[in-house]
Amino acid sequence: MAIGMVITSRFNMAPSSSAQTQTFSAPPMNSAPLDGPIDSGTFRNIAKNQTDMVVNIRTESKRETSLNDFFGGGGGGDDMFRRFFGQPSPDQEPREETVQAAGTGFVIDASGLILTNNHVVEGSTKIEIDFFGDDDGIYYEAQILGRDPLTDSALLELIESPPQELPVARFGDSSQMEPGDWVMAIGNPFGLGHTVTVGVISATGRPFYPVRGRSQEVLQTDAAINPGNSGGPLLNIRGEVVGINTAIVSDRQANVGIGFAIPSNVVRELLTELRGGKVTRGRIGVQIMDVEEESYRDLGLSERMGAIVSSVPQGGPADEAGMQPGDVIIRFNGDNIANTRDLQGRVVVTTPGTTVPVVVLRGGEELTLNVTVEELDLNVEANPEVSSAEELSEGFGMTLQDVTPQIASQLRLPSGTQGAVVIDVQRGSAAESGGVQPRDVLLSVNRVDVSTASGAVRELNSIESGRTAFLLVQRGESRVFLQVRKE
Repeated sequence: MAIGMVITSRFNMAPSSSAQTQTFSAPPMNSAPLDGPIDSGTFRNIAKNQTDMVVNIRTESKRETSLNDFFGGGGGGDDMFRRFFGQPSPDQEPREETVQAAGTGFVIDASGLILTNNHVVEGSTKIEIDFFGDDDGIYYEAQILGRDPLTDSALLELIESPPQELPVARFGDSSQMEPGDWVMAIGNPFGLGHTVTVGVISATGRPFYPVRGRSQEVLQTDAAINPGNSGGPLLNIRGEVVGINTAIVSDRQANVGIGFAIPSNVVRELLTELRGGKVTRGRIGVQIMDVEEESYRDLGLSERMGAIVSSVPQGGPADEAGMQPGDVIIRFNGDNIANTRDLQGRVVVTTPGTTVPVVVLRGGEELTLNVTVEELDLNVEANPEVSSAEELSEGFGMTLQDVTPQIASQLRLPSGTQGAVVIDVQRGSAAESGGVQPRDVLLSVNRVDVSTASGAVRELNSIESGRTAFLLVQRGESRVFLQVRKE
């Protein structure tokens, strides 16, 4: 069974609405201990009392399609010619069509504020809300107030409201949830609105990657979550929201008992910023990797901890503070760093413009660097406008992507640089053994210049197993010659 992560809607970019100025405070959270008996009426009562605050979301968006969609190509232009020959089909004009999708949300304020997933409404040109018990098929239009790709959350506001008073969700404390705790999901799977499913918390702290290179810890549950459940609430046994259902591990896009929800505490802390139209986070401008169990002593550490700096882009906060590749960040603003996720979590919540002491281990000695945190731009990090990646796992174990002006700017490449940027290198692969690193830009393969990822893939695929690929790469300001033996 082929298992893959399925986000239960489509991903496009859409501008958010203008920032709002009205006073708004996050809903209260109940942190009382979860206890008490569970009987035959527990889940029936939760469904009866909480279903009203759950809404069905219907969206419309525009996408370009071509004749190949007729044959199941889909994917926004990933047609047969491009798939097999790496180029657009001849004499084929793309056309724009309206695409409808469905999701779920829930009311968090009686004024008409609705919380859902970012990926449910991202790229939408129209958003409509359907309330429980409205059998006449009446939809009410809504607009986006704020979106956050990292937590896959979005806050909507009703442009027009139903005549009845809106029921409002109650928030629980997601940090209380432990494996084995009962939970209920309410949502709109496959358009079957206000469907109730029950399960348990299967695990906590699972890493989830809604944005390339950045993770968000999520709750794992076996409560059935399917396409259309996205953005709906995950409730504890008191009927309080402890998570926002966001993704599943699936076979053929159906539930197999592994679903993920963004913890409610994470999103609740962002509601005021979402209401204002923007979530602000910090960054220090380094690429980092975890300290391995077998190498922490060699780095001069007494225990496995910290985050190794693999590269320091020029002109960033870390570079300005004197940080170097090979440094091990062991403390940030006075707090010990356990691993890369710990460091990322501490940096992103730091207010941009703040100067913090960062302690690094360099050559066995501790150094304190004063780093001024700058603002994180998730849209730039996610590279939403670049071409799709070219997987090259067989024989080499790396993933390539076209060099776009945006990537060239990020990597500070010399003007006019063309090629294929390495965005991932599999551990233990031929590419890793040959010295290939993420962010390297392939300029030529066996002395043949390459200007795109697909071109590089064609040249690499033409090499027989056991033979050597001679690669010229741009790494920072230098050009490096590498020898990689194809497996």
